[in-house]
Amino acid sequence: MSTNTRRISATPQQVWDVLADGWLYPLWVVGASRMREVDDHWPEAGAELHHSVGTWPLLVDDSTEVLEVVPEHLLVLHARAWPTGAARVTIRLGAVGTETDVTIEEDAAEGPARLVPKVLRDVPLAWRNVETLRRLAYIAERRVAGARTG
Repeated sequence: MSTNTRRISATPQQVWDVLADGWLYPLWVVGASRMREVDDHWPEAGAELHHSVGTWPLLVDDSTEVLEVVPEHLLVLHARAWPTGAARVTIRLGAVGTETDVTIEEDAAEGPARLVPKVLRDVPLAWRNVETLRRLAYIAERRVAGARTG
């Protein structure tokens, strides 16, 4: 399982607000290119995001489902990206004063990607999630800065 952590200059509630807005998913998740639909009860357990992955014109329509949720603390997702398979993604938020440590744990859960040795899966997942956390931080921190100046 690939694990990445980043400290974000925003409270857990402020970071959670970004995660809880399913329409923002392609802004912070590397590989997601557009949203097609967000279930009304997102991010409750069982809710799905209907998104596309890839780059036009090579887009694949797929979905991500919430497996477990503890608002402001934990979001566990089953992220599909066929034909490569699906991943289990765990996002943990931990308060550090007025900031938040965000950790993403990800690994292949099913499909052809599971055939790749773990040590080889972890390298691209780690690179991808460094950028995913960078994007999440940009969104959450800019919202905080905007709230202070607005």
